[in-house]
Amino acid sequence: MSALLEIDALELGPIGTNCYVVRATGSARTVVIDPGGDVDRLLAHLEQHALDVEEILVTHCHWDHIGGVAELAAATGAPVWMSGVEAPALETPEEFTFPGVPPVAAWPVEHRLDGTERFEVAGLTFDTLLVPGHSPGHLAFVVDGVRDASGDGYDTAPVCFIGDLIFRGSIGRTDLPFADEQAMRRSLRQVTERLHADTVLLSGHGPATVLRREIESNPFLQGL
Repeated sequence: MSALLEIDALELGPIGTNCYVVRATGSARTVVIDPGGDVDRLLAHLEQHALDVEEILVTHCHWDHIGGVAELAAATGAPVWMSGVEAPALETPEEFTFPGVPPVAAWPVEHRLDGTERFEVAGLTFDTLLVPGHSPGHLAFVVDGVRDASGDGYDTAPVCFIGDLIFRGSIGRTDLPFADEQAMRRSLRQVTERLHADTVLLSGHGPATVLRREIESNPFLQGL
């Protein structure tokens, strides 16, 4: 179902990764996306707004996006949803350590996704998209908007939690371990073809943007 959303963006962890606190308007039932760290701040925010975390979603397995998952899951009892391909990075993080990268606490992944799912949590319906390139099993989570009377447009735009695939005016790095530049190009093409141009993109770093703007002005989306 489509729903009006309330979304709080918190910059958490050592490099200020965007964590999103998402719920239907007026609801306390909450989904947290990419809790990268500073869980004490996140829990204080949730308590201040009387929000109950029902689910934790992860766009991809990089340390700055999963650094707070275990602590948040332990504090709230919320199950974790993430790519099945990337789940080992959370379940056995000691096998995926790199120089200079902070340690990640291990936690089981209750829901392994392959990027084709539609699922309902906390009264919201999410569609998953598999968008590898920045990481092998990178996912995007899309919540449809409220359609206008014609059914062709939107009164309230769709929202895509796009992780580190697209930033305002840029894209995610492909010079990291397990990244793939050609897969990134295919994922960028898929997003521009499948998502409505008015879709709001909420990235893992930096400000929100709109797909139409990126198609028109982002140099990395030209010539796909």
